[in-house]
Amino acid sequence: MQTSRFCRSNGQKLIALEALLRRAAPIETKYIIKIITGDLRIGLKERLVEEAIAQAYDRPIEDVRRANMFIADIADTVKLAAANELPAAQLRLFRPVGFMLASPADTPAEALEYFPSGAFVEHKYDGIRAQVHKSGRIVKLFSRTLDQIGEFPELYSGFSALPGELILDGEIVAWRDNRPLPFTELQKRLGRKQTNMWLLQEIPARFIAFDLLYHDGELLLDRPLAERRKRLDRLLNGRLFPEIQLGGAQRCGSVEDLEEAFAAALSHGHEGLMVKDPSAPYTPGQRGRYWFKLKRPLATLDVVVTAVEFGHGKRRGWLSDYTFAVRHEDRLLNIGKAYSGLTDAEIREYTDYFLEHTVEDYGSRRRVEPTLVIEVAFNNIQQSTRHESGYALRFPRIVRMRTDKTPADIDTLERVSEIFAKQPGAASAK
Repeated sequence: MQTSRFCRSNGQKLIALEALLRRAAPIETKYIIKIITGDLRIGLKERLVEEAIAQAYDRPIEDVRRANMFIADIADTVKLAAANELPAAQLRLFRPVGFMLASPADTPAEALEYFPSGAFVEHKYDGIRAQVHKSGRIVKLFSRTLDQIGEFPELYSGFSALPGELILDGEIVAWRDNRPLPFTELQKRLGRKQTNMWLLQEIPARFIAFDLLYHDGELLLDRPLAERRKRLDRLLNGRLFPEIQLGGAQRCGSVEDLEEAFAAALSHGHEGLMVKDPSAPYTPGQRGRYWFKLKRPLATLDVVVTAVEFGHGKRRGWLSDYTFAVRHEDRLLNIGKAYSGLTDAEIREYTDYFLEHTVEDYGSRRRVEPTLVIEVAFNNIQQSTRHESGYALRFPRIVRMRTDKTPADIDTLERVSEIFAKQPGAASAK
């Protein structure tokens, strides 16, 4: 009898779904299927769907976003909204939540502008962001894309030895001889189904913990950072796990202090500094004025590849020229094209990727799904009518692939405008 009821129920669902798809416009059909299959991988599109859910069921958008943050499934969020049960959504262990994000700051003075009473300052590590969920002997690590990480088996024993249930936020870095290794070294361990002993010895990994989101049944997201740090200190201090390290934090109240800390971070091989509001809550998936990142004085942007072209000479037959875009609200606007910075092996690898993710084939050029994030450096920014963004990067080159980021994490047109306005001679160029 149970099988019969199950079949009838499924049959009724299929009839209802077919009727819905017949009524829907083509673009509506596309997103109905994406919601059902959980394929809304581009965060900026998911935000639009959250707004649509709020409007369709007359629910507060804040309730929709908080519920979706906790359950990380847009289809289940729709069900809760329809039943008017959004407040019932709760954080669960082993179901990752979005990571809190930082806004860029170009100078120490800019980074401290929002914190007149001083700020927490931490090293900005050149690794991959990771969220650790632990209960008993079970440990799982998740990336910024909320996918499970399995490339770092040496980290698990230390986490499983920690008492109680917890969720940590931190960074996985390559670390040897008491110094961090460049991200390019860590990248050699990413994407491998099995990590051999040579890589474990040659490129050892360490987890740097800098936030505590949940501990022994208590959700800490709304607690101030200063309190979360105290609890994290008590949890980790005095415990000897060489593969797990407590990220150092110091108070800085002046530009001079911050400049000194920034120089020290660079001398120790770090990427820069994180400057944080001690009173701030943890706001998953949001970038605001609570956290700022202060990096090396070299302008870079995180962008998403939107089109690729076949190269010339020795790169003939390989997709080696990448057109890329920044984000503006819910749109992607092209801002440049780069063809240097990658090795021949990387170009061959990503040629296969782009062939599988082609949207339109124009012969020598292909429009591709905007899924691959890259970091690009450049000399300066110019105003240009050639690209939809209204800007063009001068001499762009690819710094690295950011497989740990999604298109929702890329830089915005507003950020490009800020960099342009601060360039020497920008006022006269307008």
